Amino acid sequence: MAWEMRRDFVGYGGQWPDPRWPDGARVAVNFVLNYEEGSEPSVQDGEGFSETNLSEAHGRNQIARGRDLAAESLFEYGSRVGAWRVLRIFEERDLPMTIFACAQALERNQPMAEAIGQSGHDICGHGWRWVKHFELEEAEEREHIARAIASLIRTTGRAPEGWYCRYGPSVNTRRLLMEHDCFLYDSDHYGDELPFWMTVEGKPRLIVPYTLTTNDTKFHGNLGNSDQWFGFCRDHFDLLWEEAVSAGPRMMSIGLHARIIGHPARAVALIRLLDHMSKRGGVWFARRSEIARHWMTHHPYPGRGLNE
Repeated sequence: MAWEMRRDFVGYGGQWPDPRWPDGARVAVNFVLNYEEGSEPSVQDGEGFSETNLSEAHGRNQIARGRDLAAESLFEYGSRVGAWRVLRIFEERDLPMTIFACAQALERNQPMAEAIGQSGHDICGHGWRWVKHFELEEAEEREHIARAIASLIRTTGRAPEGWYCRYGPSVNTRRLLMEHDCFLYDSDHYGDELPFWMTVEGKPRLIVPYTLTTNDTKFHGNLGNSDQWFGFCRDHFDLLWEEAVSAGPRMMSIGLHARIIGHPARAVALIRLLDHMSKRGGVWFARRSEIARHWMTHHPYPGRGLNE
């Protein structure tokens, strides 16, 4: 029988394992910079329109065809300015993060590709382009994944160790990723606060879940200023930190976008959040690949997993 993705409403059933994070940390915190600018739908790349999503043009009517030069420049800000600001903020604090990298975007900004490649941040594949994987035919999606891997090796000098689709995976994505040895994990899941194992065609696959909740996309939704976003993420972190005593340690993901958090009025919220977490203590600031390797060591594949 062909492998089929099945839903699971039980998870750990309220009995979460002790992650045993390094140094007894209460919360493993992973910051993610989604680097996408230059890979989004555009007239130049054949879509016939300019993308406006998750930019200052977010929410206005997206033109059905033709170039929206304002929208294009809003994306360009992320690669020209915002990403450099985010890298500097983390470098000044000697803290790691994970880069969700769209391969074509880094091909169009070689200085940034080199900076990421030379940094201590790990790389998670975020697609060849900023497209809807669930709309791709299987053969086309297979090609996109292979192109992304080859491109990231070429531009950054490193293969991606994880994968996260833009817009969500297809029913084939997880199985297609199993064709490549470089992936330790994938993050196309929002349903838990700790990693867990799946069985995909008889083979183990570690899932390191992600979130859209503590994400700077809230700036284009319900939260309008830096105080609100900082307070929202701080409260999320503080509750996990408190719960660790009775319910066990957890993991927290914070999603960033260069064209959003990279603006000064929003970047101050990121600075406040990093400094709050550092002062609170009991935190393991971790790369996503480090979380995956830690879980593999302390909670190895049990011989069966979801979807088996």
